[in-house]
Amino acid sequence: MNKVAFMFRTAPHGSASGREGLDAVLATSALSEDLGVFFEGDGVYQLLAEQDPSAILGRHYAPTFGLLDLYDVEQVYVCQQSLSERGLVSEQLSIAVQVLAQEEWQQTLACFNVRLSF
Repeated sequence: MNKVAFMFRTAPHGSASGREGLDAVLATSALSEDLGVFFEGDGVYQLLAEQDPSAILGRHYAPTFGLLDLYDVEQVYVCQQSLSERGLVSEQLSIAVQVLAQEEWQQTLACFNVRLSF
């Protein structure tokens, strides 16, 4: 069976990429237990708890990432370097994640033979 990694690399608002990626993770979780969710680059903004996209008429969907736990998606990773470059810490995120240094990030990602990027 394939191990599938969902990689979030884009900011949450301005495109539908993040919402579509989240929908894909939740749908795929019904078919497979070997899922990993990775946030790097501007994708770390997907998880910020204090978002207010109402000014751009956007929907605040970050709380929906809380469903990952209910769908038994337990492998959720955030790149430490991406957080640091943006002046963020894991306590600012809306869900519990595993923060990985660059080398750990690469080793963990290498365990997944299918990678989908959003």
